[in-house]
Amino acid sequence: MNSASATWLFDLGNTRLKFAPLQADGSLGEIRALAHADGMDIDAGVQAALPTGELALVCSVGPQPLRSALLLALAGRFQRIELATTQGRFAGLRIAYAEPAKLGVDRWLALLAVHGAGLAPALLVSVGTALTIDLLGRDGRHHGGLIAPSPTLMRQALHQRARQLPVDGGQLLDFAGDTADALASGCDGAALGLIERSLARATALLGAAPALLLHGGGAEALATHLPQAQLHHRLVLQGLARWAQG
Repeated sequence: MNSASATWLFDLGNTRLKFAPLQADGSLGEIRALAHADGMDIDAGVQAALPTGELALVCSVGPQPLRSALLLALAGRFQRIELATTQGRFAGLRIAYAEPAKLGVDRWLALLAVHGAGLAPALLVSVGTALTIDLLGRDGRHHGGLIAPSPTLMRQALHQRARQLPVDGGQLLDFAGDTADALASGCDGAALGLIERSLARATALLGAAPALLLHGGGAEALATHLPQAQLHHRLVLQGLARWAQG
């Protein structure tokens, strides 16, 4: 895959690789998303779809073998590769962590995108392998966050320990009448309960309700039960774009 764009942005997660060109005006071009073959390597199909250019900016929270495989694949297609790392202060954003490196770079980039777009105060919720929640004030101050298993991970963990429990299926109900619905209701309900509790605590802390912003592969399923939620699936790549400009 060839492109006239000199700079490309890559977001490597635990299940998918997303990438997009950085346009001359600082915006994102078309985003592509590709699933990993086994979570440990970049297969031939993914490699064939990778673009070429001058500079590759990479956010990686995937397993180390997968990150190494991606960087190796990109090395043959780009003149330079830069791996994004969390910074305590950047472009008006101030991280709550005393050791910024311990805050996942995907969370940092999402916060950077929200701050840069003027969407704060906001409660950012990422629904992927993990469920992460971060509170950002209007002034760029990060108030900290939470990490929990996502509903998908909860279902997978239960299935691994008790194979008779289905890993997917069911619907969210107040009180379920079968196992699949009970699992969906319990796991989705646990995530929704944590989000709603965090939103209430954030409102008390800030004195007003922040915007509720959801992103990640499991965001849409939860957003249907959160009327105030806004879906923002491009936050990590948008944060990479802002980091590139900064």
